[in-house]
Amino acid sequence: MPKKRKNSSFCLCPLASGSKGNAIFVSTPDTAVLVDAGLSGIELQRRMAAVGRAPEELKAIIITHEHTDHIKGAGILSRRFNIPVYATSETFNACQGLGKIDQVNFFECGSAFEIGSLTVNPFSISHDACDPAGLTLKHQGKKIGIATDLGVVTNLVRTHLSGAHAIYIEANHDPDMLMAGPYPWHLKQRIQSRTGHLSNQEARDLVAQISHDDLAHVILAHLSEENNSVEKAATEMSKNLDPLSTALYVAGPDQPGEMIWL
Repeated sequence: MPKKRKNSSFCLCPLASGSKGNAIFVSTPDTAVLVDAGLSGIELQRRMAAVGRAPEELKAIIITHEHTDHIKGAGILSRRFNIPVYATSETFNACQGLGKIDQVNFFECGSAFEIGSLTVNPFSISHDACDPAGLTLKHQGKKIGIATDLGVVTNLVRTHLSGAHAIYIEANHDPDMLMAGPYPWHLKQRIQSRTGHLSNQEARDLVAQISHDDLAHVILAHLSEENNSVEKAATEMSKNLDPLSTALYVAGPDQPGEMIWL
């Protein structure tokens, strides 16, 4: 496993991942943001405290799409700590239960913007939401790519994730487990559709297509608790990764992961 750079100043930490809630902490020395806030406000505070961080540090909450498991705590956290919310206008208008937000900053997929020392570049993905976005976040030549909740890998997705030093990618289901599992047929079809979720194999192929010598970290996210397992997802992704150059992590639903330094 690659060693952490002791002088690194750019990091990310999965706070939660899965259908119960999603949130990713990203930080530079002077700018910290949450990508999605799909847990209660108090639980987000608790998980940040567990990794030695605090909501008072946050300069923004970036919302990728309007599903509850990505926005549940965004409103209360924004009001409690006076944190601006960033979203596309279509996504923001589709969000239910956010409550009053005093500071809303709208972005458009395809147009980069700055939050402190972070450069954020949102891009369109295919999911059953109004205007879902993947993201890249850059700081001092380092790049994090985030793409969860997407049903198909497009050339646009590959282009934006190319060159990333860390990739946070959905590996939602094992196809055999999904087909043999308890979900009704219409839900199985939705998950496998172009607006559903990526399988382990699709995530593996995407990473293989964009892998490069400086890809140091791959984080598997949004694993289904019914239709996947940590072992299956990690085994599939490992087929195309060199463990001497790229570390593999699996983000889970019940506790934060480790702080990953670029």
